[in-house]
Amino acid sequence: MSNINNDMDRDQKKSIHDDEGYVIEAAAQPTPRPPIVYSSPKEFTTSLVARGKSVCTRNFALSLLAGQVLSLCITCTNVTTTELINRGWTLSTTQGFFLYFSLFIIYTPYTIYRYGWKGWGKMIFRDGWKYFILAACDVEANFLVIKAYQYTDLLSCMLLDAWAIPVCMFFCWVYMRTKYHWTQLFGILVCIGGLGLLVGADQLTQKGWVALDRAKGDGFMIAGATLYGFTNATEEFLVRKRPLYEVIGQLGMWGFLINGIQSSALEYKAMTEVPWDASIIGLLMAFTIALVILYTLAPILYRMASSAYFNLSLLTSDFYGLLFGLFLYHYRPYWLYFVSFVVTIAGLIVYFWHSMPEEQGILDPKAPSYVDKIWGGPASVDEEQPTVPTLPRVGQENEATK
Repeated sequence: MSNINNDMDRDQKKSIHDDEGYVIEAAAQPTPRPPIVYSSPKEFTTSLVARGKSVCTRNFALSLLAGQVLSLCITCTNVTTTELINRGWTLSTTQGFFLYFSLFIIYTPYTIYRYGWKGWGKMIFRDGWKYFILAACDVEANFLVIKAYQYTDLLSCMLLDAWAIPVCMFFCWVYMRTKYHWTQLFGILVCIGGLGLLVGADQLTQKGWVALDRAKGDGFMIAGATLYGFTNATEEFLVRKRPLYEVIGQLGMWGFLINGIQSSALEYKAMTEVPWDASIIGLLMAFTIALVILYTLAPILYRMASSAYFNLSLLTSDFYGLLFGLFLYHYRPYWLYFVSFVVTIAGLIVYFWHSMPEEQGILDPKAPSYVDKIWGGPASVDEEQPTVPTLPRVGQENEATK
């Protein structure tokens, strides 16, 4: 077994720079996980430890941590949405307007700085339709899920929201022909088992609310979860090929326009009727800040792991909701919540027990070829961003040597 570890350590890597400055460490060839040896108890234990060490890499640890930060962000949005509804503020579309506007003013000016006005215009003319579809689906997903919370109960919201996971995996396969190992599917089942324990804990503690119209609410949630799965996979496909600032900036710009038109058409009258006091503004600010963090960090997690792993990570959000509830709603902690959290984290580890985060898709982010000049530096060099490791897929290295 020591020879296996030595082979992994000796694996030579090369560094290249993408146009954002991510130093992409590409291995000469994918190194498989150390095999599990069943010939004797000693060999089995040794090989199991070696496999565990190969899983617990820096990239995996960062992916796991980023997933939990994003799960906390989702919890913040759920709590603030609940508080807004309790205060009679139910503008489902307008609630997301501030998010897209924030993304637009943060990332679009930087994209224009990098591409120049001419390059930015070319990008919108040639590829704007892709980002329009992405933004439209994202706006409607947010709208439908917020609406679902107004009609159905917590149990339905939790169970149906998990539908985004298989939808996301399907579209990842469509875009990138991602191959899922059986251990990844088993890891998903473990995570779903953790969700089941969460649902059971909620039922036993009678946490939730009475559904006003379960059929309508469930329909909204299924439609919203389907759009979430599609947008997550689509955004992963785009950020693996294009700079983050371009993708997020375009999502913000088109989302800002679509959301603004929709909110004006559907909620103009309601805007004059709902309260706009200091508590409402504070909740909207908290909601927007949490989502800006989520929309910024999620594409990075797509690159480090995958959008499917992102959706699995969000299954722990109800546990963090319990922690918020201890202070806000005086919830009493129930032991099953802690068990469900551990089970879900175990599922996230099992998901990469055989496959590697770097193998989930080819990472090659570049500015569009039709952008002649990148302001602030050439398209192939940047200097500011952190390291994102990646491995070529099997057969990719052979093509590179031709």
